[in-house]
Amino acid sequence: MAAVGSRKTVYNGKLIHLEVDTLRLPNGFAIELELIRHPGAALIVPFISAGRIIMLRQFRAAVNSYLYELPAGTLNKGESALSCAKREIVEETGYRARTFTRVGEIYPVPGYSTERIVVFKAQNLSSCPGVPEKDEVIERHPMPVAEARKLFRQRKIKDAKTICALALCGLIG
Repeated sequence: MAAVGSRKTVYNGKLIHLEVDTLRLPNGFAIELELIRHPGAALIVPFISAGRIIMLRQFRAAVNSYLYELPAGTLNKGESALSCAKREIVEETGYRARTFTRVGEIYPVPGYSTERIVVFKAQNLSSCPGVPEKDEVIERHPMPVAEARKLFRQRKIKDAKTICALALCGLIG
């Protein structure tokens, strides 16, 4: 084991950085932690009206499957979570929001990643051209909140950040 307080970069990529950190836990035990350093993200629950939201059905190559999700994206260097949310809602849904309310934050995988996702509720939407990035395969699904609840009860929503955001907004429980 390396000296406590040491940090070794294993991989430095476009999105993530993998390190092996040697550190001491509060109980005094020393560990080597494989850690993914992530810039963070923003997630948006877009409300078309009080009872309707926009869900996405997005292909995720890592799991070779389409998943029901809410719009979200990774923060660019120096970008605030709110700026990221404003950018991502346009790109992924084809709507702009006049009102963003921060409803919470989550750490999706705190055992091995620094990623923190800030969750926003977006309201007062107006249509605009939406242009997903070339590596995004997205279908937009405006739906009643009741339909999103049904998808959740049927275990068709498997994306953890989406489940957390729906719960933070009081839409599932």
